[in-house]
Amino acid sequence: MPGPVVPAGWLAEHLAQPELSVLDFRWYLDGRSGAAAYAKGHIPGAVFVDLAEVTGVRSGAGRHPLPGGQQFQAAMRRAGVRCSSQVVVYDDQGGFTAARLRFLLRYFGHHQVYLLDGGLQAWRGDKSCEPVTVALGDFQAAEPSHEWVLDYAQMQSLPAGAVLLDARAQERFSGETEPIDARAGHIPGARNAPWSGNLDAEGRFLPAEQLRERFRALEVAGGNTVSYCGSGVSACHNLMALELAGISGARLYEGSWSDWSSRPEAPVETGPDSGAG
Repeated sequence: MPGPVVPAGWLAEHLAQPELSVLDFRWYLDGRSGAAAYAKGHIPGAVFVDLAEVTGVRSGAGRHPLPGGQQFQAAMRRAGVRCSSQVVVYDDQGGFTAARLRFLLRYFGHHQVYLLDGGLQAWRGDKSCEPVTVALGDFQAAEPSHEWVLDYAQMQSLPAGAVLLDARAQERFSGETEPIDARAGHIPGARNAPWSGNLDAEGRFLPAEQLRERFRALEVAGGNTVSYCGSGVSACHNLMALELAGISGARLYEGSWSDWSSRPEAPVETGPDSGAG
């Protein structure tokens, strides 16, 4: 069985297997269309999944709330995912968004899901510009793993020593710029751990020991760790890196900065990371 990430060579060898489902989950913070990028070239047989299809509509949970089970189940069935499927997800940003879809599949009980290491850039085979039609899958969304996720109220009662990892770029963390959300800055006490720092120069995840060193420098302590970002998407990249590093128990702040910054009573810090690392 593959690990949490699979190399492009493994995918090429297994692409024709009937139980393999490949999902293209491209989305861009700058507003570009993932569907348009998919149409210009994708891994043969890959089905495009739009972030909007698997984003909920609940108020008070930021820009990208987690979907309900029925919504997610319907989206995965349209993508052809079956209960027995091995699923490989990818994007073209080193897992920036694909890690979110992997998180959602596991959150709803489907654990045979892997991320293509290095993303589309690592793929050496032919690409297709043809749309893919698949038979409706029979994916079943299980009761979600609620313990993996925190809301705003739960963020107010974190235990002493909890480590908050902010996956956004340094300039957004420090408050130098904020192109999207209500206020600039970060949650007080958070440590800046940009998701891109989990990758090497080729966009592949760093070896486990290097990831462990990264998180040790941030004084990460497993179950006392909460990952957030702008809206809960790239935060999943840090969750995956923690998993690869062998650090378990980290949780996702669902609403992330888009939720926190929208609440007038929520305190905000600006400036550089004052903690470890």
